[in-house]
Amino acid sequence: MAGLFRRMVSGLKSRRWLLIRRTLQILIVLAFVVDIPEVGRIAHGNLSSSLWFWNVPLTDPFVLLQSLLAGAPLAKTALIGAAIVAGFYAFFGGRIYCSWVCPINMLTDAAHWLRQKLKIKGNLTLSRELRSVLLVMALVLSVVTGTLAWEMINPITLFQRELMWTSAAGVTFLAALFLFDFLVSRRGWCGHLCPVGAFYKWLGRYGRLRITALKIDACSGCSDCIKVCPEPHVLAPLVAQKAMTVTDSDCTRCGACLDKCNSGALAMKLDMHRGVSFRGIPIVKS
Repeated sequence: MAGLFRRMVSGLKSRRWLLIRRTLQILIVLAFVVDIPEVGRIAHGNLSSSLWFWNVPLTDPFVLLQSLLAGAPLAKTALIGAAIVAGFYAFFGGRIYCSWVCPINMLTDAAHWLRQKLKIKGNLTLSRELRSVLLVMALVLSVVTGTLAWEMINPITLFQRELMWTSAAGVTFLAALFLFDFLVSRRGWCGHLCPVGAFYKWLGRYGRLRITALKIDACSGCSDCIKVCPEPHVLAPLVAQKAMTVTDSDCTRCGACLDKCNSGALAMKLDMHRGVSFRGIPIVKS
């Protein structure tokens, strides 16, 4: 019995970042759909534009930018909400949204998990720059059509709509996205196509919450962290002991590498220092 308990505790420790992340993602979704007795819903709207705790407006700055380009009038609350969200992600690191907030991440992670379990090897190689191309296209279409071009097909918005009003078209689209990541391209949507991820990548380019090596020689070189990372190229300098911190804005701060690192060589912490050079690569001293 004691051995079983120790294994359970060890299992929870090895997945603590994943469990915390999933809990937060689910709570955010529930905040929009669950009425708490004698309190009501704590979030009204959706992830594009919402009101939290009856007083705090939050607006997706990507949606606001599309609105601006489409020529739509901008409400004061929308501007305040966008400033709050943009400031948060710019400071901490933009792609935190992708792994800690976006509900589509749960769908694509499930596809990736099933893909690994069934040992599906086929993979359509896509350029990561495609998401930046789609980002530009969405903004250009907003100008040309005078609409929120991306929001018409945004899976994030569609996911939330499906929780409220199930439709055959919506379910089909989300199922197609799941099958694309499952059968066609490894982490194809989040890693290569989603323009929302591209937007937050650039917004959080200089985010200060970073994955950091505790010591330059602490890494054992097993590369297990790279195998579980959704953006494995961001960890390569740390594993090669050429850097002590991840500065690539593709990093989603998901914590998968921290869960997998058995040597305890990695940590996620605020990096408020100025970068210096180590073996020709910008890093930050501990």
